[in-house]
Amino acid sequence: MPAAPSTRSSTPAAKPLSAAALGKLREALLAWYRANRRDLPWRAGEGEAVDPYRVWLSEVMLQQTRVETVIRYYGRWLERFPTLAALADAPLDDVLKAWEGLGYYSRARNFHRAVREVRERHGGVVPDDPAAFGALPGVGRYTAGAVMSIAFGRATPIVDGNVRRVFARWTDDPDPQPAALWEMAARLAPGPAPGELNQALMELGATVCTPRKPRCPACPAHARCRARIAGTQEERPAPKKAKPLPHEDTAVAVVERGGRLLLVRRPANARLGGMWAFPWAVRHRGEGVGPAAERAVREGLGMEVRAGEEVGAVNHVFTHVRATYHAVLCRVVEGDPHPLAYDAFAWAAPHEIAAYALPVAQQRIAALVIANR
Repeated sequence: MPAAPSTRSSTPAAKPLSAAALGKLREALLAWYRANRRDLPWRAGEGEAVDPYRVWLSEVMLQQTRVETVIRYYGRWLERFPTLAALADAPLDDVLKAWEGLGYYSRARNFHRAVREVRERHGGVVPDDPAAFGALPGVGRYTAGAVMSIAFGRATPIVDGNVRRVFARWTDDPDPQPAALWEMAARLAPGPAPGELNQALMELGATVCTPRKPRCPACPAHARCRARIAGTQEERPAPKKAKPLPHEDTAVAVVERGGRLLLVRRPANARLGGMWAFPWAVRHRGEGVGPAAERAVREGLGMEVRAGEEVGAVNHVFTHVRATYHAVLCRVVEGDPHPLAYDAFAWAAPHEIAAYALPVAQQRIAALVIANR
């Protein structure tokens, strides 16, 4: 009986670059970076001392967020929390309010926790030991490598989306595996100026070796880039087929009493943990918007409300789910709120809502409600 055909890719595995090739690439990268680096607010100028807190902050903000967006937030953040001590002293509500609109709020919560841990366990000084820094809340392998190399000159490797694309093209690998990527980064890191080297890799991916239409003639590695030589640079790495996101249909209870609106603070371990919002519940199959809104208040706050008019809907896309929020006006039938499923609650006048840290979708709901008052 003939063997079943193989389902494995016929593309041969990419050969790793030699030590000599990596050394030449390293030299070329550093020279290119020093001549072409962007002037970004978190980068120390020539002769300027590097502040580990600011480097760390920038790396946290830049995760899954565009540089142009981070620039706007970075300066405002430092006005509010200019030092590690100032951030450690701040309540979480203030931290999340300053982060409002950047998304992925777990980054802010973990950064705040980590900074407090630095104060308690490391005397308020960011540790320069990779193991100690890597043990802090929210610090993964990439963040540890970036901060240790840029702030302290440690020869620690980094791999992010930009670096993955650069390495995939250098080696002409359609599907580079994490272990191979990190091994290559680790071989490249040792040598002069590891922080500049890591920034050069990220800068190259962000400005030259871009996902579409890479500017190969401007690349310091173009003569040694296997994908460019083979003409496959726009095919490396091979795109991954995106999975359709599940959809949540959600009822949002806008409860009004005495001219004030009911807000709740979401638990730290929930989606958008620590942020303020209107009470909400994902609708059960066949459940109406009104009953779901009433259930959100009953189960989350232990009080009875009666749903009325729906004032509008807001769509929002998270990393792993699409959500449609249906905002429903509700009146109190009986009882007072108790935070059964939330950390806290507040009755806020419409003009006071802006003082609370609300996610973008909840801000849009608030605007709908206020416009319909």
